[in-house]
Amino acid sequence: MRIVSGIHRGRKINPPNNLDVRPTTDRAKEALFSILDSRYYFHEKNVLDLFSGSGNIGFEFSSRGCGNITAVDNNSKCIQFIEETKKELNLNINTVQSDCIKYLENLNQQFNFIFADPPYRYDDYQAMKDIIVKNNLIKKDGCLIIEHDNFTSFEGENMECRKYGNVHFSIFSF
Repeated sequence: MRIVSGIHRGRKINPPNNLDVRPTTDRAKEALFSILDSRYYFHEKNVLDLFSGSGNIGFEFSSRGCGNITAVDNNSKCIQFIEETKKELNLNINTVQSDCIKYLENLNQQFNFIFADPPYRYDDYQAMKDIIVKNNLIKKDGCLIIEHDNFTSFEGENMECRKYGNVHFSIFSF
């Protein structure tokens, strides 16, 4: 796993083997950020990284200049790894150990980008998306990106799905 672009471009991130995570592949992450890079300016934008796992996506957003990243995961080992890595790289990432749905239900802040990467075959994809939309958690001209497998699909206006091998990104524009 590596940071694709920005001030830490090429930096390898090596999470411990005991983390029960499925990091977004470098190929899929590079393709996703190529899409985002063509549409958005990252400098000083804020990001919510749900089901952050190894912190892979949050590190990428931070390396590209996003001003404030919040990484949420319920696994204490994941949070500890993100904390250690952010200190090592001097990244602006706040960590929160919490169930992501409960966190969203109590959130009253808007973000430019929300990235969610729940475990594949997650039961609450739609509920998660509905909470984000209902509670108006995305700023105007922002986007929600949900990573999922080919058994999950979304419909609606201002949504596109991109596929990279087994990785699917549903991107919702606001």
